[in-house]
Amino acid sequence: MTALTPKERLLRVLRKEPVDRPPVICTGGMMNAAIVEVMERTGHTLPRAHFDDGLMAALAEDVTDATGFENLGVPFCMTVEAELLGSEVDAGTLACEPKIAREVYASVSRVEFRNVPALTSSGRIQTVIAAAGRLARAHPDYPVIASLTGPVSTAASIVDPMNFLKELRKDPEGAHRVLDYVTDLLAEYARLALEAGATAITIGDPTATGEILGPKMFEAFAVRHLNDLADRIHALGAPVILHICGDLGRVQPLLPSLRADALSTDAMVSLKGLKAEFPQLTTMGNLSTYLLQSGGPEQVAQRARSLVREGVDIISPACGLSTSTALRTIAAMTAAVKET
Repeated sequence: MTALTPKERLLRVLRKEPVDRPPVICTGGMMNAAIVEVMERTGHTLPRAHFDDGLMAALAEDVTDATGFENLGVPFCMTVEAELLGSEVDAGTLACEPKIAREVYASVSRVEFRNVPALTSSGRIQTVIAAAGRLARAHPDYPVIASLTGPVSTAASIVDPMNFLKELRKDPEGAHRVLDYVTDLLAEYARLALEAGATAITIGDPTATGEILGPKMFEAFAVRHLNDLADRIHALGAPVILHICGDLGRVQPLLPSLRADALSTDAMVSLKGLKAEFPQLTTMGNLSTYLLQSGGPEQVAQRARSLVREGVDIISPACGLSTSTALRTIAAMTAAVKET
């Protein structure tokens, strides 16, 4: 096989075509590698880069250059959508990612449904779009991945999460209306990112887990709205990567019904076992972020090689990286995959 660019390699895997080896990526969003060591080395720092498209693009380039990950990913948090929809956000620090400080609504019945195109023409979405465009123009051989916060997690970031989860049962029609609204926003966000030059869309939905929702609610709410969003992104001609947090045991039979092109999981999930049970799935992950933070480079490299041997299609961290993770352990991971 002729040498593949990182972009070609990832797209081939997502199309289920043969490749020379798995890509090794870190998508951004809930899984980004903007660690303190990289930022201190380059001077392109958070939280400033959350609000400046030039700095955001520069930091994404720094991450790729320093770590060896084979993609460029934006943004560096999971608060862009909720902030746009009215929630109060703490922008964080160099070492601490942004957090939702206060949800704007107490209940799904209180949600105000605003004009989605008007919403997406302002706020930090425009910063992310501009950064994605910069990266796509400057690095045509690398996949630019735009990360979205999934429908359930976004809804639980604008409605008090405890109330929202209760209302999935008490007011399912109201919850679906909010999820439809949120999904409309996410689909428009994805469209703008793809038009700017993004290669693929990643959806991280940490609230949409089997552990939190249970199988019935996972199917009724998470699967329905994730598939709606994935279908809309596919209609734009782009692939979708989906990350689901936690132990998937209770919802594992439902995984083939998710219409993403690759499924990323937490470290406790056996991707080898998942692949054996559902060979049609394209798997991604799932090198423990605890190991990346606390283990040595050789331990990390050994685990990365194991994931390759086990047939994992795309190698990546299992979930969000700690900002205190040492660059040498991340570099050991990426180097080990590239040597296979």
